[in-house]
Amino acid sequence: MKVCWSLCLWFALSIASASPLVAEEEEVDEPGEVAGAPAGWLSLLPSPRSVVPGDLRGFLAIESRVFFHEEQFAGQRQDSGIFSLLTQPEWYFDWNDGDDSILFTPFFRYDSVDPERTHFDIREFYYLHVGDDWEVRAGIGQVFWGVTESQHLIDIVNQWDSVEDLDREDKLGQPMVHGTLIRDLGNFEVLVMSGFRERTFPGARGRLRPPFVVDQDAAIFESDLDQAQVDVVGRWSHTLGDFDVALYHFYGTNRDPSFVPDLQGETIRLLPHYSVINQTAVEAQYTGPDLLLKLEAYGRDGEGSYRAAFVAGFEYTLVGLCDTAADLGLVSEFHFDSQDGRNLGVPYNPFERDLFVGFRLTKNDVQSSALLAGVIVDVDDGGRYWTVEASRRLWDSFKLEIDLRLFDDIPGEDFASSLLKDDFIQARLAWYF
Repeated sequence: MKVCWSLCLWFALSIASASPLVAEEEEVDEPGEVAGAPAGWLSLLPSPRSVVPGDLRGFLAIESRVFFHEEQFAGQRQDSGIFSLLTQPEWYFDWNDGDDSILFTPFFRYDSVDPERTHFDIREFYYLHVGDDWEVRAGIGQVFWGVTESQHLIDIVNQWDSVEDLDREDKLGQPMVHGTLIRDLGNFEVLVMSGFRERTFPGARGRLRPPFVVDQDAAIFESDLDQAQVDVVGRWSHTLGDFDVALYHFYGTNRDPSFVPDLQGETIRLLPHYSVINQTAVEAQYTGPDLLLKLEAYGRDGEGSYRAAFVAGFEYTLVGLCDTAADLGLVSEFHFDSQDGRNLGVPYNPFERDLFVGFRLTKNDVQSSALLAGVIVDVDDGGRYWTVEASRRLWDSFKLEIDLRLFDDIPGEDFASSLLKDDFIQARLAWYF
């Protein structure tokens, strides 16, 4: 059944445009520059980039999410369809021959069902100065670390904006000062952060939530400074032949909360608890002609006991699949976490001993058509999480994305069993300017 869903999504995206399956000899540009787009009313859309100094770009999107089952918990909205509008412009301005610059990236989403999912955030707003072999940025920023596909295990700087999606790729902006030194022995980074960002959670009417509502306004902090706690991380990264390696140490407030049950009258709510941790992590990737070997691992202290976790795997690419321009990547990764995911007293990681198997199909055509599909299987109890992500450019400046999430056979004692009736398909049509 899951394979059928993947093929249906790929077929829908393939027929959405009149382009051939094999890529032509054309240059592939960013959204907004697709060759052969209709020149009718679409060309009449105004571009803000023509009236704003500097470089203004971004997207405006309409999104629909449809759930396959009725709600599981009291208070959740009964209708299965959710409608959203979202936008994320990006303004960049530089001077001094590009050595000094400002980047501003706000984000806004309106959700038709869950007020907690309707939110505004400043993803980035910082000043950057670049020297000969160093750079420093100050303000609100985003930093991504990691190499694996199925879980971003060691990505610790920015808080997960969990009302956006389950894949942990949407992050809240974090106030910071970020300095980098570029040396022959590698790059050395120091980040000093304050103004901790609490994780977003669905409200009582929302889907993809635990049985009890998380009260974001009643968070508990181990640090007496609460959100003013100063977090510090130092990182070294280097390329050694075919290997890219990085090592960091983090001290500060954990981005992953545990949960404290709290009884208010006859209602149980969950209070997020953010502990102070020390975490040392490593990431490594080997890059061969057709093969990638990947590793992310950390050791963490500060949750009552020492915690260790890792994700390791490979991606093997079949280039020129069936004598076409398409590439097929075969991906497999194993997850391990020493903590018990059924214990609310520690931050929850659903992937304790799990195996991910999937593939990535890239057509390498003008429309940048791509499909990523896979399943994560719990090797202890057989629970499965299926995911499909498909995307394709449409017309001039438009992009269609379709995502599918399915949950199978998750035991009732597992925290993730609250998602068993939250299988959904999501479509997003975005206009890039």
